[in-house]
This record gives sequence, C-alpha cells and structure tokens, in this order.
Amino acid sequence: MTVTHRFLAFDCGATSGRAVLATFEGASFQMEEVYRFPSEMVEREGCLYWDVRAMHRHFVACLDALEAKGIRLSSIGIDTWGVDFGCIGADGSLLGLPRCYRDPYTVGVPEQVFARIPREQLYARTGIQIMNFNTVFQLYAQTRAGDPALAAADSILFMPDLLSYLLTGNKVCEYTDASTSGMMDQASRQFNKPLIEELGIRTDYLLPIVQPGTKVGEYRGVPVIAVAGHDTASAIAAVPAADERFAYLSSGTWSLMGIEVPAPIINAESARLNFTNEGGIEGTTRFLKNITGMWLLEQCRKVWKAEGKDYSYPELVAMAQAEAAFPGRINPDDPRFANPDNMVEEILRSAQDDKGVILNKGVILNEDVILNEVKNLSDAQIVSCIYHSLADRYKEVLDMLQGFAPFKIEKLHIIGGGSANELLNQWTADAIGIPVVAGPTEATAIGNIMMQAKAAGIVKDRWEMRRMIADAFKMKTYTPAVISSEVEKS
Repeated sequence: MTVTHRFLAFDCGATSGRAVLATFEGASFQMEEVYRFPSEMVEREGCLYWDVRAMHRHFVACLDALEAKGIRLSSIGIDTWGVDFGCIGADGSLLGLPRCYRDPYTVGVPEQVFARIPREQLYARTGIQIMNFNTVFQLYAQTRAGDPALAAADSILFMPDLLSYLLTGNKVCEYTDASTSGMMDQASRQFNKPLIEELGIRTDYLLPIVQPGTKVGEYRGVPVIAVAGHDTASAIAAVPAADERFAYLSSGTWSLMGIEVPAPIINAESARLNFTNEGGIEGTTRFLKNITGMWLLEQCRKVWKAEGKDYSYPELVAMAQAEAAFPGRINPDDPRFANPDNMVEEILRSAQDDKGVILNKGVILNEDVILNEVKNLSDAQIVSCIYHSLADRYKEVLDMLQGFAPFKIEKLHIIGGGSANELLNQWTADAIGIPVVAGPTEATAIGNIMMQAKAAGIVKDRWEMRRMIADAFKMKTYTPAVISSEVEKS
C-alpha cells in the first residue's frame, strides 16, 4: 500500500510569499500553489520594518483553509530571506516588528565595526561577505542606539525561526539562516561569541544553532520542521545537478551566484572579491556572491505602473528583444540602486554621472550627444540595458568562481523565478560561454519540501533529492551562440 505524504512549504520572499502544497505518493510527487500573500515593509517614524504579524495571520488563514478542505498535512516548513531578526521577551512576547535590511540605518556602520575589528579579521573569523545589512552590523547599530526591544530581549530569532515560533511557541536557531549573520564560526558552526562580545553586543540572547531537518514543534498536531530556512539554501538544495561540476544562479529579487563546496573558502582573494561562505544542507558550504537581480526591473516596473504603463513580463522581454543592440550598461551592484526613490531616474542619473560610460560599449560619443541620448532613453532601452548588464555581471562573477572552484564548472543552473526569462537565459549563456540549464522556477519551495521529505525518511540525501527533481520537472538548456554557430558550421 502506497503511503501518501502532504508537505506544506511557506516560501517567503522579500516582496511576496506563497504556500506550496506537495503530495508524495511513492517515488513521485506533485505540487500546487495554494495561497499567496504580500511580504510587506511598513514604515514607522522613518524606520522600515517587516509586518511579521500580518505574515503569521496569512499562515493561519492558509492552514485554516486547508483544514476546512480536509487536507491533513504531514509537516510544515518555512523559508525566508536572511539577516533580519525579531526580539522575544522573557514572557515570550514579540517585542515589536523586525527591522528590514533595506532600511538604511546601517549605512556607515561597517566602518564603525572595522575600527574595533579590522575588515580582514572580521572576514577571516566568519567567512561572510561584508554587506552593510549583515546581522552583525544591525545588532551593532541597534545596541549603540539603545534600541528598547533589543535591550529587553530574552532571545532573538531569525525570520524563519521567528515565524516557526509564532506557529509553535518553540524557539530554534537554524543553521543556514544563522550562517548569513556574519557572527558564526565556520569550524564549530556555532556563534563566535568572543567576536560578538568584542563589539559590545550581548550574546545571551543567541540560541544554539541546529541543523536543517530539526523538528521545531507542532501546530495543531502537525510537525513544523526547521528546513533550510534561508531561501537560497533551500533553492540550492533543489538544483537538479547530476554531479558537483556546476555553478548555480538563484535568480529573483536578488541574484545569488555560487558553487557548492565541502568546506568554506576563506583567503585573501575571497576577501578581496567579497565572496561569502554560507551554510548549505548536509554540511556543504554555499560559496557565493550577491548580485542585484530582478530588483532593478521590479522597481522600474513599479515606476512605470504609476505612470499608467503596466507592462507585463512578456511585454518587458519583447521590449528588451526589440532593443537587443542597445549598447547601454550599468553596474547592477552599484549601491545607488539598493533602494532609490525612483529606479528609472536613478538609472538615468547613473548615465549622466558617469558621463556616458553607460553608453560607451564600443560606441564613441561626445558628451553633448551622450547627455542627449540619456535624456531620451526609451523604456525598452532601459529594460535591454538591465538584462545585458545582468548577463555581463554574471560572466564576471562566474569567472571569479572558476578561480576558486576545485573542479571545472561545466554548467550554470539557473533556478528561481528568473529562470523563466528565456531571453535573459540566452543572453547569459552567450555571455558566459557554457550551457545554461534553466529550472525549476519554484526551486526554493521545492527545496523546502524536499527537506521535509528527508526528515520523513522519503529521500536519503541531496543527490537522491536532485534526481527526483530532475525527473519531476522539465528543464530547458540554452547553448551559447558561439557554440551553436560552431556546431552549425561543422
């Protein structure tokens, strides 16, 4: 008799979240999205917070709806973005809302920290790239400011653990999410308390770190599993690779490009290039770099919609294709694009500030012509600029990764929502010169679900998970144009 298992993944992104239900029957499984909700930032007194209570209400509404339909779940898993956290009081109450990593309150804080622990030492002791919103910088800023919630906290919980706590009343600190904090010792896989204390940050509110697959507690009798709580860790678990010789690109609001390796890579060169070592499943390390991804286009789309131009994603792809020869480029990782008031205007200002460098890819223009070109960029040219700029940046980072990888990178697996963008996939393959394998789009939810399946004993390791995913989902391979041309000539 075949046993049926039903796993529910709450997959929370930085702009929206969804609940995905997976039904396993024997060696096959099916998935469906059953609920969607916003992950909203709220502004209070000039500060940005996550409305985590609203997210919890959506969780409960989804679970109520499934229960009303008679659907009995085997377990629940939650994944979110990293670095952000909530404060829990001694009485178990949530002390306010978690600050949002896009709040600029940590701008300049890394430099204050480096006055106490030099940048090179901080990286050597944690292996985490320096980004101003890392948890260590948030805690330093809040400690120095005398934040009342932090001062009164009995414990702090990262976002997936906080949401699990709101469901179960039990607290854990899951490894993959904790590993993004900039406070973990890579050897022990526990918090580096001496380092934290050197910065004047309390350590008594930090919980022991547990590995993915740990049971947190129950919600109405249904087990809640601490999956790979960091969304990228869940996504990488779902890469349908046959062997280790691959790089991955988790493409969404952020693009995260990296390799899966058995141990951290921490040296002067990885520090110089600002690569990060984050926790993966089964003791692996996600050696990767953050790249600003679809955030650029999402924010332009928001501006255009306010102007009455509500472009669909197929329309945006067609617009980019129509302007494929447009030479404009930007640096997607320029800090100016982190959270501007108007992304379209910021891209135009970037072109003006750079005095035409953006338009000078093999095109010689004098300054007057450049400024005229910038002022008259079409929406389609801006979209083309974004896509080409991302593809070029992917090549730069992949070349860096090959210098660190203990194997030859033979394929780039693009997963996540961005893997559905056929034009950008092809332009990426053309830029990097190796095949791109696109899919699955719902990699994060799939990885979440697969960790629940592993906890239930359905699969034994990540390679069995990946084989099952490769059989269940259709992937598309994009061959670089130069290789395609050579094949045609032969």
